[in-house]
Amino acid sequence: MSELQDQIPNIRLNAALEALLFVAGEPVTPDRAAATIGLDADTVRQALDALAAEFGRGGGLQIVRVAGGYQMRTRPELHAAVNAFLQPPAQRLSPQALEALAIVAYRQPVTQPELDAIRGVNSDTVLRTLLDRALIREAGRLDAPGRPFLYRTTDLFLTHFGLDSVDDLPPIEEFASELAVTAQTGDA
Repeated sequence: MSELQDQIPNIRLNAALEALLFVAGEPVTPDRAAATIGLDADTVRQALDALAAEFGRGGGLQIVRVAGGYQMRTRPELHAAVNAFLQPPAQRLSPQALEALAIVAYRQPVTQPELDAIRGVNSDTVLRTLLDRALIREAGRLDAPGRPFLYRTTDLFLTHFGLDSVDDLPPIEEFASELAVTAQTGDA
């Protein structure tokens, strides 16, 4: 038994999990936390769910499920204060990059020629931007002439948009009806 496993019974499980979530730069899976502290994943998952509920009662932090794991975050209503504190503000994605990212998210895996056909313009620049920001990644090549790269979203995409998986994306029909209303009213 490792030194850490020997110490865990003497440390509150919640305190150990809080510390792991605090220092982690990405979502922590119950399996990884369990392996780190030497407990079974089900016990850790239950403790993480209880800890998330405890953090849900108030304060400046919360614990959320994203990208298949748990992450400690500041509350969304405090975003403006945190953002002001962490100046300069993060670079925003252009409308073109957001459009391309949405297409990749909903149609993944997708090739650049497919993306170009949907958008009606060349997508080289926006794909480079999304790759540079690690919001999408190459996911192999299509078995077709030219063997174009396939692209899909990353865990950073899920984390950035507060999703546990791409299954949590809003139904595309919601956007289609919004676009129809916008087109009818001329609010573009």
